[in-house]
Amino acid sequence: MIRRVSLNIIKVIPTIFFAGILCSCENDIEEVNALSSKKNEPIRRGKNVELIHSEKAQIKMRLTAPLMEEYVGEKNYTEMPLGIQVNLYDSLQNVSTKLTANYAIHKTSENIMEAKNDVVVINEKGDKLNTEHLIWLQDSSKIYTNEFVKITTKDEIIMGEGLQSNEDFTKYKILKIKGTIQLKDEEGVNNK
Repeated sequence: MIRRVSLNIIKVIPTIFFAGILCSCENDIEEVNALSSKKNEPIRRGKNVELIHSEKAQIKMRLTAPLMEEYVGEKNYTEMPLGIQVNLYDSLQNVSTKLTANYAIHKTSENIMEAKNDVVVINEKGDKLNTEHLIWLQDSSKIYTNEFVKITTKDEIIMGEGLQSNEDFTKYKILKIKGTIQLKDEEGVNNK
């Protein structure tokens, strides 16, 4: 008789255990939402950051940002949410190109940097690019955008949609020109 009782108990225990698990699996909806809505936190954060890239003891690029945050995950990235300034240097260590923007993100795994919100690029000739979004493909040393662009030179202002350029903004092409305004000097004559 003792044997039969123990066999029945052995059969009943897993059933009770399984039923207990099903009944006890309850989570507070607010707790679940709070956990799932937590923002991905940076692994590193720096204020007033300055990064210098050099080759053969020559500075090629200097990047400054008031705040820089590094994130890891499926795709690693570094964010500069308070803006960025990038200076590119020529072989004589003079600033050849300057880029500023109110926000930037460097997609580390793709080696792409994006600048957004009031992006301004000025090259060594003084040509000035204004746009809201610019993508820098660092592997191919190219910059581009599909957004509205305005380029101001000493002679004219050119507006259009989309731009392709080398990274120092000395050779560029506007994809869809929307208009050109000729600038005049003080005497009312075109500068050309």
